[in-house]
Amino acid sequence: MSGNDIDNKVTPLRPKRACPECGKPSTREAYPFCSIRCKQIDLNRWLSGSYAIPGREGEEEDSDEKPE
Repeated sequence: MSGNDIDNKVTPLRPKRACPECGKPSTREAYPFCSIRCKQIDLNRWLSGSYAIPGREGEEEDSDEKPE
């Protein structure tokens, strides 16, 4: 039995998705990306601040006080 025969009999745990960076089919090793390269590109965008999660206006960051 070759390695390819085993892959054809295994049911994937999650459906294949397109890579969010380039659109190629994702791989198991780099899911949801198609390669380690695309994974690193995405990580670099997060670390450089290209992606940001917006907060609410007027919200203080470290406020332990409850409004009265």
